[in-house]
Amino acid sequence: MSKPLSDHDKKKQISVRGLAGVENVADLKTNFNRHLHFTLVKDRNVATKRDYYFALANTVRDHLVGRWIRTQQSYYEKDPKRVYYLSLEFYMGRTLQNTMVNLALENACDEAMYQLGLDMEELQEMEEDAGLGNGGLGRLAACFLDSMASLGLASYGYGIRYEFGIFNQKIANGWQVEEADDWLRYGNPWEKARPEYMRPVQFYGRTEHHPDGIKWVDTQVVLALPYDTPVPGYRNNIVNTMRLWSAKAPCDFNLKDFNVGGYIQAVLDRNLAENISRVLYPNDNFFEGKELRLKQEYFVVAATLQDIIRRFKTSKFGSRETVRTDFSTLPEKVAIQLNDTHPALAIPELMRVLVDEEKLPWEKAWDICVKTCAYTNHTVLPEALERWPIDLFHTLLPRHLEIIYEINRRHLERIASLYPGDVDRLRRMSMIEEGSQKRVNMAHLCIVGSHAVNGVARIHSDILKATVFKDFYEMDPHKFQNKTNGITPRRWLVMCNPGLAEVIAERIGEDFIRDLDQLQKLRNFVNDEAFIRDVAKVKQENKLKFAVHLEEHYKVKINPNSMFDVQVKRIHEYKRQLLNCLHIITFYNRIKKEPNKEWTPRTIMIGGKAAPGYHTAKMIIRLITAIGEVVNNDPVVDDRLKVIFLENYRVTLAEKAIPASDLSEQISTAGTEASGTGNMKFMLNGALTIGTMDGANVEMAEEAGEDNFFIFGMRVDDVEAMDVKGYNAFEYYSRIPELKQAIDQIAGGFFSPKQPDLFKDIVNMLMHNDRFKVFADYEDYMKCQEKVSALYKKPKEWTKKVIMNIAGSGKFSSDRTIAQYAHDIWGVEPTLEKLAAPDDL
Repeated sequence: MSKPLSDHDKKKQISVRGLAGVENVADLKTNFNRHLHFTLVKDRNVATKRDYYFALANTVRDHLVGRWIRTQQSYYEKDPKRVYYLSLEFYMGRTLQNTMVNLALENACDEAMYQLGLDMEELQEMEEDAGLGNGGLGRLAACFLDSMASLGLASYGYGIRYEFGIFNQKIANGWQVEEADDWLRYGNPWEKARPEYMRPVQFYGRTEHHPDGIKWVDTQVVLALPYDTPVPGYRNNIVNTMRLWSAKAPCDFNLKDFNVGGYIQAVLDRNLAENISRVLYPNDNFFEGKELRLKQEYFVVAATLQDIIRRFKTSKFGSRETVRTDFSTLPEKVAIQLNDTHPALAIPELMRVLVDEEKLPWEKAWDICVKTCAYTNHTVLPEALERWPIDLFHTLLPRHLEIIYEINRRHLERIASLYPGDVDRLRRMSMIEEGSQKRVNMAHLCIVGSHAVNGVARIHSDILKATVFKDFYEMDPHKFQNKTNGITPRRWLVMCNPGLAEVIAERIGEDFIRDLDQLQKLRNFVNDEAFIRDVAKVKQENKLKFAVHLEEHYKVKINPNSMFDVQVKRIHEYKRQLLNCLHIITFYNRIKKEPNKEWTPRTIMIGGKAAPGYHTAKMIIRLITAIGEVVNNDPVVDDRLKVIFLENYRVTLAEKAIPASDLSEQISTAGTEASGTGNMKFMLNGALTIGTMDGANVEMAEEAGEDNFFIFGMRVDDVEAMDVKGYNAFEYYSRIPELKQAIDQIAGGFFSPKQPDLFKDIVNMLMHNDRFKVFADYEDYMKCQEKVSALYKKPKEWTKKVIMNIAGSGKFSSDRTIAQYAHDIWGVEPTLEKLAAPDDL
């Protein structure tokens, strides 16, 4: 296959990438050489490709610095209400290209590198992904930071600077193998350490009750060292800050009673403190109650609240600086958003600061706390909800446990007064769960301690109100809201799919990049032959480019005219990669049965990481690779079906795969996926969706029109009815011959001839213990896939539906989501105003 044209050759003058002015290019070349010489201490004779990447990153960073300082100075002088987004995960991916897009530098940098004899794409590939997240929750946080900056909100992302992010996934003999993600090995040009803002964080110890208040004493102190990363808005000169905390041991850590031998050990023991920020827990939608994880959660919260209060106290009124002492105004100046329950300890920590340190009466402190905090729920799966053992709390955070008990006592008093005699309701709504092990229910703490609680898609928010948090909704209906998730169009269209962005801009102008609703105008072009041709051409170019990547990495010959059928997300039973596997096996069997029939060719790609301790998820990966080994080496099938497991799926791979995809698989059991955001990325990039009516799929189908969506399977009501009646997998297995054949092949070793019982656990689960009812949707899924194949044979009709999907994707911009959070929850208004460009650029 011939290599497609490079982005430089193809798109030198693309408007959405910024203009390449002659002066700009000359300055960039000068600054690039200066950084290579003075920052990296290299010349062109000895510089490596990585050196060139760092020189370019530092050159682009120079364009951020003036804007960053100017923005922060503006916030200091104007003293607006500030938004603090607290998240244990920020899945940022790479920064270089995103920064160039938002500063309109991409074409100029591309031209400068070209003139220096360097390939921009090769340099970009040298950047490590900042993989400080597991999946949707962390990537959502990254999109939100982009939107908050683009909408001019005075906002901050706060999290942990994990030394090791989400593990790198290798596939060895078909199995997932985890490798540590040493993303900081070569340094990070985008961050700036701020040791002057280091903060102490306390653990362990005990509480002392005195007449003048309560003291938390004999604690172990760990220092939180902040690292700041600039977050540029889209072409508005605003640069916000993401502040990530790194754990450091204090100098006197364990050195109180040292002798010579003890001194060496004490220095080595510093690692115990610094382990707090060592590694991201690799669990997605699964709660692991480890002490280190609770330490991480308190560490980020305690350090962040000190920062928030420092900033709140030191304010500027007119031309003079003053110190605020009246905390009743805190909710007017501060909004704290809790991204799931992971930062839930912000509630008792804020109470501790206000009551113990600032000496506010409990009622006043509680009023301030509730008005300041808001909580986003991201899951309804019971195994994902955080419940911390009381014993662990008592050891690690004794004062916070006392505060939670007091919050709960007052909470239960209120319930008892509203629902007299309803003991069962008291038990259900308590923050303290009784049982063999007493536990703190963190979701209940978040709901009680926040003024707003939101789900992340309309159907998800409805489920929260109807089932998971029904009691709380009945008591405080005013708290509950919906905020359907979104994605940033800068990274997920302009950056990763410049060809499509340009084709759109040629028809409707460039304003859609900051107002994605304008994509609705594309409906006027759904029958425009030239536009249909252009959209199809861009898709084919993306497929050719990705096919080259696949052939290089997987040594599998790809048919670029086949349908690229893609399911990329974390491997989890509820996301039902197994349903996809059953379709692959059935399609394979059909081809084998009728090899001369004209089948619609497919290249089916599945990618995603399994949590290292999740046995079933790891077995699912092994099954996918085993199916691929059989299918890809069967000469009868040839290029009509190929199966590829996309190794080490991450943000950077998503940016390649999504623009090249024809079909997006969103096939979770109805009522289990809170929202999904990958589904939105596929829609925006011109893939059609085959999906259940779950999460944001429901709203996506509404926006695109159900005729332009491949909907199948049970609805939430059907699933609930089946739960009442009982799900019998054997009934489907015995009734549907193709399903029985597929399961028998898996069970009988057809895909694992050397280990016939390799997949017995998967078969056992599907037949006897499948919470997510794969067989119940199999028949409808297969029929729906036949409709997909039939439509793909009509390229023009397919592309018309693609256009309708792109035109309907405006709602799913994170700009819309953030504007709603700002207006409905945070009490601030977004703006499209721009700061003046700094003088030094």
